[in-house]
Amino acid sequence: MIVQGVVPPREILLEFIADNPERASKREIAKAFGLKGDTRVELKDVLRDLEDEGLLQKNRKSLVRPGALPPMTVLDITTRDKDGDLIGRPAEWPEDMGAAPAVLIRQSSGDRAASKAPAVGLGDRVLAKIFPNKDRAGPAYTARVVKLIDKHRNAALGVIRMMPEGGARLMPIDRRGEEMQIASDDLGAAKDGDLIEADVLRGNRFGLTRAKVLTVVGSVATEKAISMIAIYSHGIPHIFPQTVLDEANAATPASMVKREDWRHVPLVTIDPADAKDHDDAVYAELDPSPDNEGGVIVTVAIADVSYYVRTGSPLDREALKRGNSVYFPDRVVPMLPERISNDLCSLREGEDRPALAVRMVFSHEGRKVGHTFHRILMKSAAKFSYQQAQAAIDGRPDDKSGPLLEPILKPLWHAYAVMKRGRDRRQPLELDMPERKIKLKPDGTVDTVIIPERLDAHKLIEEMMIQANVAAAETLELKRQPLVYRIHDAPSLSKQEVLREFLATLGIPMAKGGQMRSNSFNGILAKAFDTPHQTMVNEMVLRSQSQAVYSPDNIGHFGLNLMKYAHFTSPIRRYADLIVHRALVGSLGLGEGGIKPEEEAQLEDIAAEISTFERRAMAAERDTINRLIAHHLAERVGQQFEGRVSGVTKAGLFVALPTYGADGFVPISTLGTDYFHYDESRQALIGERTSLGFQLGDTVDVKLVEAIPLAGALRFEIVSEGRKLGIATRSFHKSGRGGGARKPGTRPPRRGR
Repeated sequence: MIVQGVVPPREILLEFIADNPERASKREIAKAFGLKGDTRVELKDVLRDLEDEGLLQKNRKSLVRPGALPPMTVLDITTRDKDGDLIGRPAEWPEDMGAAPAVLIRQSSGDRAASKAPAVGLGDRVLAKIFPNKDRAGPAYTARVVKLIDKHRNAALGVIRMMPEGGARLMPIDRRGEEMQIASDDLGAAKDGDLIEADVLRGNRFGLTRAKVLTVVGSVATEKAISMIAIYSHGIPHIFPQTVLDEANAATPASMVKREDWRHVPLVTIDPADAKDHDDAVYAELDPSPDNEGGVIVTVAIADVSYYVRTGSPLDREALKRGNSVYFPDRVVPMLPERISNDLCSLREGEDRPALAVRMVFSHEGRKVGHTFHRILMKSAAKFSYQQAQAAIDGRPDDKSGPLLEPILKPLWHAYAVMKRGRDRRQPLELDMPERKIKLKPDGTVDTVIIPERLDAHKLIEEMMIQANVAAAETLELKRQPLVYRIHDAPSLSKQEVLREFLATLGIPMAKGGQMRSNSFNGILAKAFDTPHQTMVNEMVLRSQSQAVYSPDNIGHFGLNLMKYAHFTSPIRRYADLIVHRALVGSLGLGEGGIKPEEEAQLEDIAAEISTFERRAMAAERDTINRLIAHHLAERVGQQFEGRVSGVTKAGLFVALPTYGADGFVPISTLGTDYFHYDESRQALIGERTSLGFQLGDTVDVKLVEAIPLAGALRFEIVSEGRKLGIATRSFHKSGRGGGARKPGTRPPRRGR
């Protein structure tokens, strides 16, 4: 609320400048707050102080937050987001400012100004008016195009296929991409099977669009080619600049200044068997305090990345540009060079390593009654895999785990049992959605797809990490220290209504109105447990949930049922955790590497960026798995498989193959001669004449009729008959018969999940 005639608090001033970049001159600010005479002088003093502290900087006659975009900016449109909207980035951006911020291009027909803007596309350079984006889940800015500066020729990524008559075809790697032709003179050094970047030339009036080879990425016949396609198509930085490698290689072991010696504490790491870096270690013991009978003390130590990666350094700028590590079945694209992630900051067994530790005290009932943070030097007593630690607890210790079973492992499991009482009382959302893991052969092709067993060892580490994250958020709030939270909003009312209508078709009630809690969804899941509807109810509940993102503004974490939550436990692979580490170091006075004012001023933009990069990584990982599975099944076209309906749209069905962890599309034109209605509330396609149909979660037999490995696309035909579903509800949509609303042979975009 603006109080006229009074200089507003610093926080209000900074918020006004961020939200109104076009009114950020001293004169306009004074006018907005009704300041005259002495109050204008007072305003100038406050603004000067903010400049001196690095929280504001001058941009010609205006003031801007450090790293903020000016009201009018030249943008290069570089990509699309998951919804197909255009994303641009500043054409000029200083290297020392880290990653250039993403900007969502407004193209809504409902926006009168946007509707008059020139039509633009990928590769174009534009002059745009910049606006702060209020949507936490999106980029930090939106923009309205004012002028098209350069109709830049688009770049495309694809694979070369040489033609017998000369020249080549560019085969798209995106299922929505188009095939193009490349003349012999435009091939350069490209060979058959090469993954290349091409410049898209003017299209012919008839025939295929023409393209010219710009860059040869590599051969798709080599190992790791599938993940390389995802890396390039999603624009994931994967090569460290030499300045970054030089800084990493020059790093030396951390000093003991303001650091406690905890090398006597028998902390252990418990990780996947194939883990190359170990960024967290744990230890537990009974609380000796007579005031906490039956209580436990749990210590979580996390690699001290903030000591080595300082704000504004080459290492820091590159880490922010990446946002997080990206994990593919055949490789990892790390956020930090191996010298940092796999060496100096990996909590190796028997080696001295710097860490930031939190010591948490829990009551017998599992309530956290206190915690303290410490900057330490530790020495891991042992490295265990999840399976190895679990086997020891289950009575099958080996030579390594046996001697440590009583003093270390059993106290950890006892502490988890205590903490679980608190978790059970809290009732976080308990979805049963098993993750699949692809195992590869030495040549990089798929060997098997497995569902790893979910062990108590996994749950133990997960709960201890969650509580450490809570402790970090609570400490920083108490210190009034700005930070980046991990937030998860409650499901929107519209998504709740869709879920409610679907559950009603199964006879499962869902309360109307009021604020939903995570345990409300657990009640729904419990009603569906061990019924034929269990899988589809889990999937529909998952689809009803909001996207978890990073934000400096806290709204809590709905899924975990926590009010204060910040990522602290993986600074090797997540930039958000690195910010939290710096905030703790700075606010607790723990020595070098604390957060700086200029970084605090950019937290909103940083949070938006790393949220975007996280979604980019998830999409790249998903695309890689789809391509690997499509390659794996390409030689099995014509074979039949048992599948499960995983998605229902007006255009057809998505069918998942549980054995392979992949899904493909069944066009509605192949379902038969009946006229099918799309029943949204029941998530079903229902025949008008026969009342036979297919519903989300149904088990079906399908025949694989097409596999496109480069695009990761599979197309099926239903072999089994539909089941009796009755008449579609009044909310149905007519979907079509034969070719229906779609041209025969075309495929709709794959539904994001």
